[in-house]
This record gives sequence, C-alpha cells and structure tokens, in this order.
Amino acid sequence: MRTDRTYGTVSVDRRKEMSGLEFVQGLADGTLPLNTIARTLGYDVSEAANGRVVVTAEPSDDLLNPAGTVHGGFAATLLDSCMGLAVQSTLEKGFGSTTLEFKISLVRPITLETGTIKAEGLVLSSGRRVGTAEGRITDGKGRLLAHGTTTCLIFES
Repeated sequence: MRTDRTYGTVSVDRRKEMSGLEFVQGLADGTLPLNTIARTLGYDVSEAANGRVVVTAEPSDDLLNPAGTVHGGFAATLLDSCMGLAVQSTLEKGFGSTTLEFKISLVRPITLETGTIKAEGLVLSSGRRVGTAEGRITDGKGRLLAHGTTTCLIFES
C-alpha cells in the first residue's frame, strides 16, 4: 500500500462537482482521500477507468479467521469496493450509487503466503436507476481466489 495516502470522506458538494470517473480516478491517483475502511483493512484503489476499477491489497495477520486463513469478509469488502466503484465510474456529475445486493463465491483460501492480491471490478450494465458489475480477485500468478456480482442503485445526489 502507498505511504502517501490520505483517508477520510469527500463532501457531497465536492462529489457533485465531479463525474463518477473523475471521483474514482481521484481515489486512484491520490488527489482524493480513500475511505477509512481502506486504511483499516490495508487496501488501495490502484486503477480506475470508465467501467473498470482495480483494488489491491496484501493480506496481513490482522485479517485472519480462527482457521488461520484470511477472513472471507475481507474478500467481500474488496469485491464490494471494486464493483461499486466500477459502477460509480460510469456516472455523470450529480449522481451517486450504493450497493443494493452482492453475491460472492470464495474459490481458494487467501493466506499470508498468497501475497499481493488484485480485485478487479467490471461494469456489466449501467442504466438510469440500476447498475450491475462483476468482480474477480486474483493472486500474483493470476489464479482466481474469489468472484462476485453486484447490483447498485443509481440516484441523484
């Protein structure tokens, strides 16, 4: 994770001045602060394009479940973040989105030995009221660790 990151929230008024893509690119390039859950869990928004967002992380021992593998909630958070931000990246100024539902499948365990992981969200559809996206978490060798889908509500902010 980059050491030059700032964390916090972006005001509603400031977000209204930007398209969804400008907002998400600001998160990726560090001109806007990342949300504080990113600091807590140690992930970063590393790439942002129209309809595509990549979140990266290196799992730490703070994320382990009782079995000694990384808790599935970590994978869920990464997927929710990359998929939701991918939908956000397609929106015009004055619009926001929020997750209505998401589903994930955990394919392989994530462990401390897994190393850096990448969660990539891709928009499937973005309409006036609903956006959908899919996401995949892979390791450094390109192996699939988890995947999911989301449905987001699009609203005027």
